[in-house]
Amino acid sequence: MPRPKPVVFGLYGWTPEYGYRYIHPANRRSFEWLEPVGKVFEKIDENDDWITLRYDEQQFFVSAELFKELYQKPPFSFGDQVRTTAPPAHQGLVSDVFFDERADTFQFQVVEKKRKIQRVFEADELVIE
Repeated sequence: MPRPKPVVFGLYGWTPEYGYRYIHPANRRSFEWLEPVGKVFEKIDENDDWITLRYDEQQFFVSAELFKELYQKPPFSFGDQVRTTAPPAHQGLVSDVFFDERADTFQFQVVEKKRKIQRVFEADELVIE
């Protein structure tokens, strides 16, 4: 039985100014709405023409040219149940994963009771529930 592929995390620094040749036609609108800059994607597959990236529950076909692999793994990923370590207390699911290249740190947004908390949390402000 073949081994499952390890998840590769990375950034996809595309903006509309780059043009749409980097994004599969079926994904152009939804990828643009996502505003991908600074968000951490999971690379889940690749073939000759496109790589498949996942962000939360969405998948996108994109050109490999703009994908930048991150060699460190984020401490939390999409759907992880977390709680805050300091008041005010929050508990919910990780909905967004960001990477600040200048600070070399991950940041996270959390959904609590079906509402996205507007604050973005640093990794040391959350623990797995």
